[in-house]
Amino acid sequence: MVRCDPNKVWHAHNAPQVYHDVGVQISDDPDFVKDVQTVYNNDYDNSSGLGIGTDKEYFETFEGRLIDAKGVGGRYVRCHSRGSTYSALNRYTEVEVYGLPAAPAVPESPQQSP
Repeated sequence: MVRCDPNKVWHAHNAPQVYHDVGVQISDDPDFVKDVQTVYNNDYDNSSGLGIGTDKEYFETFEGRLIDAKGVGGRYVRCHSRGSTYSALNRYTEVEVYGLPAAPAVPESPQQSP
């Protein structure tokens, strides 16, 4: 498992457009069934069925969108969206994910009896 640091997502930006219901999730489960953590979600009405998001929609630019994963740990990253103001296509251009090795678990020390 790695601790995810900022990630970046690029959609096509050849025309001014806002992508809808953009979400980024992190999990150790490759099927994203358990232990899923959402680090970005701008789906204000839950039309994607993954929960109501509080992040703002944005105009895509050549700089991409920086997603702060807030140190959430996981092995898999899933990005989703539901088209844009330009077309129904999602048109991902690139996704960058950076991470650091997670700190090893510290074993509990046995309690000593008096």
